[in-house]
Amino acid sequence: MSGNRSRIAGTGSYLPARVLTNHELERMVDTTDEWIYTRTGIRQRHVAAEDESASDLALHASRKALEAAGIAAADIDLIVVATATPDMVFPSTACLLQSKLGVRGCPAFDVHAVCSGFIYGLATADQFVRSGQHRHVLVVGTEVYSRILDWNDRTTCVLFGDGAGAVVLRRSDTPGILSSHLHADGSHAGMLSVPGTVCGGKVSGRPLLQMDGGGVFKFAVKVLDDIVGEALAANRLQKADIDWLVPHQANIRIIRATAKKLGLGMEKVVVTVDRHANTSAASIPLALDEAARDGRIRPGQHVLLEAVGGGFTWGAVLMRW
Repeated sequence: MSGNRSRIAGTGSYLPARVLTNHELERMVDTTDEWIYTRTGIRQRHVAAEDESASDLALHASRKALEAAGIAAADIDLIVVATATPDMVFPSTACLLQSKLGVRGCPAFDVHAVCSGFIYGLATADQFVRSGQHRHVLVVGTEVYSRILDWNDRTTCVLFGDGAGAVVLRRSDTPGILSSHLHADGSHAGMLSVPGTVCGGKVSGRPLLQMDGGGVFKFAVKVLDDIVGEALAANRLQKADIDWLVPHQANIRIIRATAKKLGLGMEKVVVTVDRHANTSAASIPLALDEAARDGRIRPGQHVLLEAVGGGFTWGAVLMRW
């Protein structure tokens, strides 16, 4: 079992062509570019076309990750998709992605942990590799949040965007993923939710995102500090041993607060929130792909991924690149 560890063999990402800037939002709701940017760090976000679904975005990102890993889709023996905005009630977005990749037979399933979804998916995939059952796992975070936003609510519609990111996890003799740490507390469900369901062929409730922004901010800063400490302690590492922080891209103030607690300068933090906004489960793999492709993240470095999302869910993955 010594060789049953996992490493990221390739990354990929995709952003829809349509860019929606803060200045355009000024004409849609009562807000300003300055208000949005000073409070969130966001300048723009991408919005999926009407005929683009979560599985479509995932397909583009997956193909790039497969190419970077140097393998064919047929080599994948497990697909894990993290999304809070699936194509439909069922089949899973993972099964739809599998079909679009032109492969069949391998297991495929969705993980629903909202903004922590990619962390949950990566941790799950790592365990499957460690079990010895799988050699190549495709892990994708994909979201079309534009479909669940109230575009008249200036407190929420300015925060989110659409996109997809993917990684190929490969069995390795040397550990890439060192540890993963997952948590949840459902007692805070009402603080961030989309409280709508389908019943009798009709929508029941309000299937649009609602959020207590202040409450989410306070909760996120606290638990992210806790989870970072947990990941470091599990690996007997110090804060100074972290080379890169790749956080969930929700709000620049949360990102800065987490970096400060780590003692990391912002030059060691991968930030995409200004261009992507909050893409939920897609935000970490989007940022990871950017930093991997531009050469910022180098072999041997310690990379910490962390996120908090509706549920609440939160988690971290610590890896050696």
